[in-house]
Amino acid sequence: MNKIAFIISIFMQLYFLQNVQAQSKSADKKDQEVLRIMSYNIHHANPPSKPGFIDLDAIARVINDAKADIVALQEVETGVNRSGRVDEAKMLAEKTGLHYQFFKAIDHDGGDYGIAILSRYKMQDVKLVPLPQKITAEKRILGYATIRVGKQKFILANTHLDATKIHDNRVVQMEGILKEFEKSTLPVILCGDLNSVAGTEVINLLDQQFKRTCTEDCPGTIPHDNPRRTIDFIATKDIKWQLLKYEVIPESYASDHRPVMATFSIRK
Repeated sequence: MNKIAFIISIFMQLYFLQNVQAQSKSADKKDQEVLRIMSYNIHHANPPSKPGFIDLDAIARVINDAKADIVALQEVETGVNRSGRVDEAKMLAEKTGLHYQFFKAIDHDGGDYGIAILSRYKMQDVKLVPLPQKITAEKRILGYATIRVGKQKFILANTHLDATKIHDNRVVQMEGILKEFEKSTLPVILCGDLNSVAGTEVINLLDQQFKRTCTEDCPGTIPHDNPRRTIDFIATKDIKWQLLKYEVIPESYASDHRPVMATFSIRK
């Protein structure tokens, strides 16, 4: 082999190795999926600075800007007079390009009031569970669905616990949620406005079965303009995925809560 042929041969080998490495990196990237899960109390899409005004576009913009794949929404209305009798879950689904499922908690002002799930992935085995009370107050529920992302199958659950000053209802409601998933054969991601801060009996109960996506120095989620308390959570049970990021999105116009989001890396 002459000198020129030898040099050409070396260059061809280097090119082949680089091409193989590039294909390998591309395959690795393809096998890795990022899943963004948001929990957001939307205050029936009424910006606190504009009493009586409904701004679904603002809520949709928050979701779209965050590129959320699954969103657990609280304080959602359908056919309610004060929100223009619109189906808020359906309209948000249309504005974000996501599937949706609404869960009714109570009758309110001529319509239905409750929680919802938006998802980039189809939902199956949808279930609504009434939550218990110790003292008479507004009824609360748990809503959940099974979702498949690639080969991964899990339960996405959403709730909005009691808002009365004493903790009794929230405690029995959390106990009810834990009992619901105690024997689950699928991993569970629980989202919601728990109306409780870390260190209370409610969150201590949650920690017995779930792992919160933020446990240290968690940013506040309420009030919207200068958040000092963290009462909105995303927690996991038997989830093996890597948590890439947890954040409270600095949005102060659209609702009286700030949305929280957890980003996971899922190996297909």
